Amino acid sequence: MKIGLFYGSDTGNTEEIAQIITTIIGEDNVDIHDIRKAKNSDIEKYEFLILGCPTWYDGELQSDWEDFFPNLDDIDFTGKTVALFGLGDQYGYGEWFVDGIGIIYDKIIEKGAKVVGEWPTDDYDFDESVAERDGKFVGLALDEDNESEKTEERIDMWLNQISHDFGFEI
Repeated sequence: MKIGLFYGSDTGNTEEIAQIITTIIGEDNVDIHDIRKAKNSDIEKYEFLILGCPTWYDGELQSDWEDFFPNLDDIDFTGKTVALFGLGDQYGYGEWFVDGIGIIYDKIIEKGAKVVGEWPTDDYDFDESVAERDGKFVGLALDEDNESEKTEERIDMWLNQISHDFGFEI
């Protein structure tokens, strides 16, 4: 069963991470979508979803996700397994680090999603995050501005973590 990977990206960093994830899981197993071009029906057809969103400025969704966000109210996520990854700048915007995935998380949980892939916060230096629940992020947190050298290992560990829930092997 294919995984639908949806991302939004202004600078290209989130798109690059989406491509890396797709390559690791296998292009035969993932359909990759830019959220800017997505319709509700594109998301609805997948049982397994990976959603990627960077956080902009003071805790805002990336522009394409901001435009698509109201559509989430019309999507039933019941029976869907979702993993989230987010990009942020923990030093420049430490009081809003990866808030974007926290905003999406709250909405899709409300709409019935089963979210997997929580990620420890202890290897980061940030002040606050809407994406933090009980000492963990609701998904993979990446900081390409300050810790790009940790990205590959973090992605590998996270994909190994969610692989059981998604039914793929790495």
